[in-house]
This record gives sequence, C-alpha cells and structure tokens, in this order.
Amino acid sequence: MKLPNVIPAGIISGIFVLSATAEDKVQIDGAEVGKWTMDFDAAVEKATQEKLPMMLNFTGSDWCGWCKLMDKGVFAQEEWQKFAAKNVLLVTLDFPKDKNIVPEKYVSRNNDLKKQFGVRGYPTYVVLDSDGKNKLGQLGAGRDKTPASFIEEFKGVTRTSAASIEAFTKANPDKAAAYKAALKEGKDAKDALANWISTKPERNDENNKKFAAFQERIKAAAGKLKDF
Repeated sequence: MKLPNVIPAGIISGIFVLSATAEDKVQIDGAEVGKWTMDFDAAVEKATQEKLPMMLNFTGSDWCGWCKLMDKGVFAQEEWQKFAAKNVLLVTLDFPKDKNIVPEKYVSRNNDLKKQFGVRGYPTYVVLDSDGKNKLGQLGAGRDKTPASFIEEFKGVTRTSAASIEAFTKANPDKAAAYKAALKEGKDAKDALANWISTKPERNDENNKKFAAFQERIKAAAGKLKDF
C-alpha cells in the first residue's frame, strides 16, 4: 500500500504532516527554499549552500490563535510564498498540544533552540544568517500584518546578513565603506541597549529617559541605512 504524500496531523510516518491550522504542508525531513520544514539541520545545510537567511517559526500550531492568524493571513498567501521561494529557508519549531504532530527526534532539539534564542511566547520568528547561528533579528505577529508588510520587515532584518552586505558592496563599491559603517553603527546601538538591559536597571524616570535615548540612537542608525 502506497502512503499519500500528505497525511492528517497525528500520523508522522509519511514524508509530510499537515497541522491542524497550517495552510501549507510542513516537511519532516530535508529542506527546500521557501518551504516549511521541521528539519533544522537540513535547512542550515541548504541555507549555507544557497547563501540565504533562515527564519525559525516558533509556534503552537494547533492552539495558538496568533500563530493561526499569521499562517492564514501571511504565510498561506501567494505574495509571501513567491517571495519565500527565492529568499529564505523556513523552519517550523512546533510546540503543539497534540504531541503526535512533532516527531520524537525533534522534541528536545526544539526545546534547546527555544532556550538558545530566548523565546518566551508564540509565535516568535527568529531570523538567522545562512550559517544558522548568527541572529539577524526577530519578528512577531500582528493583526494588521500582510504579506507585503511582513516581507518589508524581513528585508529590514536581513539587510545585515553576510550575503546582503557582500551583494551591496560588490554592486556599489563607492558606497561600501559608508554602508558598512552605517551597519556597524546600528549594531553598536542595539548591542548597547541589550547590554544596558542586561544590568536590570530600575524602572524610574531617569532610566525611562535612558531607554528612550537608546531607542532614538537605534532609530537614527536605521534612518541612515535607508539612504542606501
């Protein structure tokens, strides 16, 4: 008896699973550009080969309302799928109520990645460089988000990827130094804020002003990048 390529949630012996809320099938093993997969290692290998960023979708596919909203309103839409098919490796890291949805071999690994990237809620979209290690940024859900708006957010985050920097500097050698300087300014601003927050500053008027100043510094750096 030949098994179908797509089978109901809760049966994981085939090649794909279809979660209770996902609009598209999720591959269990292997990875393709623009297709959701549970296979983090395969996605890293493919991302490295293709020099493309990765997006990790920390989700609760069968219970999380915001996850379902993003699945339907953004990821199931043709505009996003066309963009993703050329630009990103997509990894589903699922934490469902139905424990049969995720193969046992991925359960502890999903938890390890959740801890590694400090994920505290669902959905959380962690964007990595093509090495599968360097975190470029993090995105979240929103009621008003569309494929177009999410694509712009994704592009903003991946502007600092190694491949993006290499492509820009090759195409614009006269602007390369200024571009890299602007990127460094933005990174330094974000690092400064993260380091300050790590000290667990007391919430008071003085520290609120410091936080606002950090935010303005980050905003100013981002504004400079828009000139390129």
